[in-house]
Amino acid sequence: MINVSQFLKDRQNKVLTVSPDDSVSKALKVMVDNNVGALVVVKEGKVVGIFSERDFVRNTIVNVKLSMDMLIKELMSVKVCYVRPEQTLEECMALMTDKHARHLPVIEGEKLIGIVSIGDIVKSLIAEKEFTIKQLENYISGGF
Repeated sequence: MINVSQFLKDRQNKVLTVSPDDSVSKALKVMVDNNVGALVVVKEGKVVGIFSERDFVRNTIVNVKLSMDMLIKELMSVKVCYVRPEQTLEECMALMTDKHARHLPVIEGEKLIGIVSIGDIVKSLIAEKEFTIKQLENYISGGF
């Protein structure tokens, strides 16, 4: 079973962050420019929230005064589920399923070191299962 630390090592994990005092417009531009669905909200080096496409869409529906000039702190989710580097991808998947989260910041000590998405995890788990199946097929057929 691969853990989060190994997973992050295998890919270039650029963590995109935003300040709670940044505008919604700025955050959405960063998300579009980088083709990501969420940004970790950081203040003075600490994770204080997460801002995702889901946050924006839900607020668009319920907040008639929504403006692109609004601050991220007005729309972000403040209850942030996160994982540690030693946790497995299966544990991440279980947490995401249980908490209905699509993105999990990775925190080591008090430092933000990465982020994993549900898409990242699904791709990795499928690749791992396909490798195992191939190995079993080779074993059964007597191939090397």
